[in-house]
Order: sequence, then structure tokens, then C-alpha cells
Amino acid sequence: MNEPRSATPGHPEVGANPEKAPRTERGRRTLRKLLDAAAVEFGERGFHEASISGITRRAGTALGSFYTYFDSKEEIFQALVRYMSEQLRDHVTPLVQAAPDEIAAERVGLESFLGFVRAHKEIYRIIDEAEFVDYASYRRHYETTVERIRQRLAAGAERGEVRPDAGEIHAWAIAGMNVFLGMRYGLWDESADIAEVARVVNDLLANGLKTRD
Repeated sequence: MNEPRSATPGHPEVGANPEKAPRTERGRRTLRKLLDAAAVEFGERGFHEASISGITRRAGTALGSFYTYFDSKEEIFQALVRYMSEQLRDHVTPLVQAAPDEIAAERVGLESFLGFVRAHKEIYRIIDEAEFVDYASYRRHYETTVERIRQRLAAGAERGEVRPDAGEIHAWAIAGMNVFLGMRYGLWDESADIAEVARVVNDLLANGLKTRD
């Protein structure tokens, strides 16, 4: 099961200015520290209350290091949305690719997504705020997520593992379901067995809601 890749794992991209992309491993480490700190700062304080000084303080870097890679708070927020989307992708993709078939891949994908949310609860606040701070990043996050699901469904259909008409609408339905499951069982209830949640949802995908004979 092959999935598209848009960046090298561990080598996050930066804002709109390509001249600010790090050229050394040390620079990439500093950039990751800034983005990880920004995730905490934005996740705890929200975009409007967050500050560049708060980000650099959490990262343990000088203020000048911030401006080496970003021109503004808006720019690091935009990069952070992409960075978190890529972190999620890189967490889920290897597990999905190892699944024996498409139905199993969706179960593994949901279970690993729920685990990621529990470890990175800030992702929901950041993505939700992106709708108002940087709508293009907000939309890109969901469109790329759904496109990966659509491609999985198409590949599964070609292999005869799912119905042949599985397509974009089905992909959006699965993605929407996963978003709310992540909210309920990733953010709000850490006591739930995420493997069991994924199993129940997977049974719904495989068998629907009709009564069984």
C-alpha cells in the first residue's frame, strides 16, 4: 500500500521564504525545536495570546534564531500546521502500509490516529484556529488527509478488497468520522480502549448498520 510523501521525515519545511530553509542538520534541529515549542505555545495560549518570545523561551533559543527561519508569528503558525500534518502522516503511514488489506488499513489508521491525538492534544486547537488564522493551511490539512484515504480506497478497490465505487465521498466520510472519534476518544476520554474503538468502527466500515442474518 503506497502513500504519497511530501517531505523528508524529520526535515520540516519553513514558511514562504525558501531562502530561510535550514541547510545544516544543526539548523534543522533548531527549526524542529522552534516548531515543537510553537505547538505547545499555540496549543496552550491560542494564536492571539501566543508570542514569539514565548516560543523561543520554550525552545531554549535566542530570539534571533526565530528570525533566521520565520518573519512573523503568522508564518511560524502556517509552518506549524504543515509540520503537524506531516508528523501525523509520518506516524500513521508506516503502520497503514504494513496492513494486510484496505479494511485492516483503515482500522490501523484510526487506532494510530487516536494514539497520536492523545500524545499531541494541541493538534485540535491548532488546526481549528487555522480556519481563522490561515484558511489555506486549514483546508490543505484536510484535503491532503482525505486524498491519502481516497488513494488507499482506490488501491483497495483495484485489489478487490473494497467495493469498486469507493471514492472521494467515501474518503471524506471516513475522514469526518475519524475527526470526531479523535475528539471523543483522543481528547476527552483517555480511559477508552482505542483498539476497541477502532475495531467497532472498522466493523461498521466493513459491514454497515444492517442487521445480520
